[in-house]
Amino acid sequence: MTEITQIRMSDYPGNRPAREVWQTTHDPLPSLREGQVAARVDWVSIDPGMTGWISNKRNYMPPVRPGGVMRAFGVGEIIESRSENLAVGDWITGFLGMRSHGVFNDRDVRTIDVDLASPELFLSGLGMTGYTAYFGMMDIGQPQAGETVIVSAAAGAVGSIAAQLAKNAGARVIGIAGGAEKCSYLTEVLKLDAAIDYKSENVAARLDELAPAYIDLYYDNVGGDILDAALERMKYRGRIVVCGAISQYGKTNKQEGPSNYLQIVTQSLKVQGFTMRDYMHRVPEAVEVLAKELQDGSLICRQHILEGLANFPAGFEMLLTGGNQGKLLIRIDH
Repeated sequence: MTEITQIRMSDYPGNRPAREVWQTTHDPLPSLREGQVAARVDWVSIDPGMTGWISNKRNYMPPVRPGGVMRAFGVGEIIESRSENLAVGDWITGFLGMRSHGVFNDRDVRTIDVDLASPELFLSGLGMTGYTAYFGMMDIGQPQAGETVIVSAAAGAVGSIAAQLAKNAGARVIGIAGGAEKCSYLTEVLKLDAAIDYKSENVAARLDELAPAYIDLYYDNVGGDILDAALERMKYRGRIVVCGAISQYGKTNKQEGPSNYLQIVTQSLKVQGFTMRDYMHRVPEAVEVLAKELQDGSLICRQHILEGLANFPAGFEMLLTGGNQGKLLIRIDH
């Protein structure tokens, strides 16, 4: 009998130290009902959105409940099927959970073409990470040739793809990241026009230097002081895409909003937030565009791979401190 290894959340972080809420359990694989499949999960993703999924506050989807398996995007291969739509050997992706195996309703997963790309890419450049960058930058931000675009957390999974998409559209792109190594990656590997190290440089002063004619488009992944600095330097009728606010995710009590928010009024700014639930019906469009750019080399997707589910607690903390170098994934041993 196949045994499932899985990571469960025993309590909401904040009630107990974060490291104490994760528990590893082992359970038998349930029997299938009609319309279900069993899959071996080979890869799972660690995402910033997880901080919202484990908070008992209003969000874009219900939280993980204490005792539940940690929600996670995954990819895997079907090993048993009672579905008319999915067969043994098909590869699937979706919310497979932080687990080694699982049973899923066929309507809750979708197939992926592993001949198009290796499976793990469907959790990074060809997965929610890539889709988030694509729709946030290209559909909402709409960068134009010659514009000045700023991307925060630009060495991160979403930020790095968003920055490259803007660069490929002809914009002048400046990335903000933490540390000399990440900034070198932005300019030397991704070929952005400039990079700002928020850990060792004055972000506001560097923005004045690098964007003297102000900012056309700011793609925000961090919130906080960096959002304030960008707001102060936005061009009249500039655009801000609010993708995330990693600087606020660890604050369980009071999150800080921008102090320069009146710039939205005085400069007639367009500010729009989004999540992927706004765009799920357009995923095939994103896959087509992103796959082409990945294949022709105009888009680079860096992945930071951890081995085994036991590394999830450390990986989750790494995500919040910026210790990862690219998209954070776990490869599951079988």
